[in-house]
Amino acid sequence: MPQFDPAVWPPQIVWLIISFIALYFLMARIALPRVAEVLEEREFRINESLRKAEALKLQAEDAVAAYEKLMVDARTKAHDQLRTVRERADAEAAERHAQLSELLSKQVADAEARIAAARGQAVAHIREVAVAVTGAAIERLIGQPADATSVSNAVEVVLGGKA
Repeated sequence: MPQFDPAVWPPQIVWLIISFIALYFLMARIALPRVAEVLEEREFRINESLRKAEALKLQAEDAVAAYEKLMVDARTKAHDQLRTVRERADAEAAERHAQLSELLSKQVADAEARIAAARGQAVAHIREVAVAVTGAAIERLIGQPADATSVSNAVEVVLGGKA
């Protein structure tokens, strides 16, 4: 094997040094700067993406906060409107209840007045009816017509001014 022959080592060492220097300059001047450039560009894109993500996160948090505020405002407004409608309905119901109570009170008063008038009329005629019935009963029992004045006085004594 020629690489193990010490007589050919000096030219191999020269070519090794030339190859090493050539590779070193190729790597240092061409390949490594390109790799470094790619790495820097990649790092820039990553940082830019992180910055954009942070900005979008802040926007999303702002949007969520605005949405939650809108929801709270909408709930508050709905509760206020519901309370207003409920109060209005309660007021209407109270007004209608008062009107109905007044109407029913008038109807009850009218009915009581009619009942009192009918009772008074019935009581006024009860004396006449009592006198007629008592006279008819006496005539049937004794077979003779009774004196109207004595029957009227007897009915008056029995009723005693109740009618």
